[in-house]
Amino acid sequence: MPASAAPSALSRRRLLQAGGASAAVIALGINAPDAVADPPQQAENLFGLGIASGAPRPDGAVLWTRLASEPLAEDGHGGIDPHPVSVRWQVAADAEFSQIIRHGQALAQPELAHAVHPRVEGLEPATEYFYRFLVGPRTSPVGRFRTLPADGAEVESFAVGVVSCQAWYHGNFTAHRHLAAEEELDLVVFAGDYIYEYGITEANLWRQGAEVTAAHAVETETLEQYRLRYCLFKTDPHLQALHARVPAVAVWDDHEVQNDYSGTGSSTGIPEDLFAHRIAVAYRAFYENMPLDVEALPDGPDTDITTGFDVGSLARFSLLDTRQFRDPEPVDEADWQDAQRTMLGAEQEAWISQRLESSPATWNVLASGVVLAAVSDDRVDMWDGYPAARRRLLESMGATSNPVVLSGDIHKHVAAEVRADYADPESATIGVELVCTSVASDGDGAKTDQYTEDWLRHEYVTHYDGRRGYLHVRLTPEEMVSSFHVVDWIEADDTAPKQLSVRYTTPVDDPGLIQA
Repeated sequence: MPASAAPSALSRRRLLQAGGASAAVIALGINAPDAVADPPQQAENLFGLGIASGAPRPDGAVLWTRLASEPLAEDGHGGIDPHPVSVRWQVAADAEFSQIIRHGQALAQPELAHAVHPRVEGLEPATEYFYRFLVGPRTSPVGRFRTLPADGAEVESFAVGVVSCQAWYHGNFTAHRHLAAEEELDLVVFAGDYIYEYGITEANLWRQGAEVTAAHAVETETLEQYRLRYCLFKTDPHLQALHARVPAVAVWDDHEVQNDYSGTGSSTGIPEDLFAHRIAVAYRAFYENMPLDVEALPDGPDTDITTGFDVGSLARFSLLDTRQFRDPEPVDEADWQDAQRTMLGAEQEAWISQRLESSPATWNVLASGVVLAAVSDDRVDMWDGYPAARRRLLESMGATSNPVVLSGDIHKHVAAEVRADYADPESATIGVELVCTSVASDGDGAKTDQYTEDWLRHEYVTHYDGRRGYLHVRLTPEEMVSSFHVVDWIEADDTAPKQLSVRYTTPVDDPGLIQA
């Protein structure tokens, strides 16, 4: 949500604006022009978790790194001693950095796991830039990002990769390898379950050749454990390559905290006051490990990852938080049908309604952690468990142009038409939903499985594939082209070639899915 709709984000923004290069800014790892701190003397590779960019704008982006010379150090600090480290950053017009356009410093503090999130501003719109970090004599890998087009500008094409559900222990991140190396991209959307909280044991470690220590065998509960879990996943070279290749935006689902949690409620009966602490440390670890703007810095168990941006006049993107504000799952029919029940919370509902209904963009894209389409009354953890809230969202989607939903969660590729009213078989199609399969969760998978028939029995569901992979979406003023890519195996190694499962075109102002 915008700062005006989120008191905690508003107070942080005011603090930054008032403080300039104050201690508050330095502590957040954003800007520290006068900071001097010696680099860790024992560290050879300080950038073991890679680099990333995110929160793109027409004039810049957020850059990210988290210093870690020993990423799997079990205290969650990545082998870095608990003192501040001065980190320099550079943005250049070329990969050789012969033309440095912007540069600055940030202070990596142990309080934020030595992560830094400097925001680069003053750049040209729709322009490719390169970036890197420096600590003493050590230099990070080089990353790339492209600024967004200017507000209202005509845009010929915008390409987006979508990934979801990357259970490292279930297999290799082969989807990331193909997406980073073989696709034209302007942005990647992480649609939830960036990490998993489960303990990793012999029973679920299907990634052949992988080993973990006993510290990974327990479910994550503490800040140190969440930090360590991000470190484990982010050591994957293909994930690092994807982040370095293109700016990222992210929504979360449940496994960034706990499976099937709702709002402030645990799915396993943990008392709410204790679970609030777990939410707080999980949200903090998410911020520390992702290229997020300062508005996403948590205030205890409260935070604001809901955000949006425009791609010129072509597209409006809105990222939804479908976990933090939702009501608990329904307990009976009356509860399920309660018109007051919400998935997004009142403020977020008002925010997305306003963004959709006032949008001047050709395409209006929603990124959500859970599936919107109606599948079964038993699937209460998705929007199926919140039918009244879904009707309100569908009404707003019906009032905008060319709505598109990008979602994940279910570990299957699914393409579906979005209906104005799923309870009415004659209801009009108002948009499309593109559900991305998992990167690794559930292992190799198969094209068809025990859920195939359940999904395809709905006439508005046009495609289902249970293999691993990624989604590539290209938006133009005339059409959207959505390509569902898969790989046949991930458990044995990362060598599986990509395959095209299906490709659709969706003409502008003619919602539907036409197989290409």
